[in-house]
Amino acid sequence: MELFTQTWAALRAAVKDLADADFERPSGCAGWLVRDLVCHLVIDAQDVLITLATPADGKPTRTAVTYWNVSRTPPAGDDPLDALTVRLAAAYQEPWLLAFHLDDVGSAAGRAAELADPAGLVGTRDEVLTVADYLGAYVMEWTLHHLDLVAHLPDAAQPPAEGLARSRAMLEEIAGAAYPAAWSDRDALLVGTGRRAATAEERAALARAAGAGGAAPAVPLVLG
Repeated sequence: MELFTQTWAALRAAVKDLADADFERPSGCAGWLVRDLVCHLVIDAQDVLITLATPADGKPTRTAVTYWNVSRTPPAGDDPLDALTVRLAAAYQEPWLLAFHLDDVGSAAGRAAELADPAGLVGTRDEVLTVADYLGAYVMEWTLHHLDLVAHLPDAAQPPAEGLARSRAMLEEIAGAAYPAAWSDRDALLVGTGRRAATAEERAALARAAGAGGAAPAVPLVLG
């Protein structure tokens, strides 16, 4: 719960610090500008509000880790919602309007998360999770999208170290194996989710792990 608040606040602060010109730069999400990513974050914040207001009965069917649908196939760029996000982002015209909307809806989502009962059950995507697990899944969402936001902004603030470490641990649990210990949390997340290609040295480290009888995680893993 605390990591949700920390990573979400850091991501929103990073958006607030953007210059107008930054919204037209590419993001770490293939085919999306920074403005498209920020518009996606508005939708994410709305999803958080909707889910926290959707109580569920029964037993949990997913956890923070199994919440994610995993594939090895990168998005083809033809998803209707992705296309809608780009059109919505362009409709804002002025960057400050988009940033204001994120701050408005995002702050509400943050407050709703702080007020929610961690043990409560909520429904989303036809699944049931505890509030703690649902918000825990979003630690990965916020951390990865923070990396996407600053991918081409070298002077921008990076995601919190605690969020990077927790997201790496979750990704390794999803992959069923650990990334090489020498890799930073940031590199493990970027390579592990296909946000950048592994270098020759990194591929060799994965091969050595597999050759030594250990399990080497498959890369990339596409989370959805």
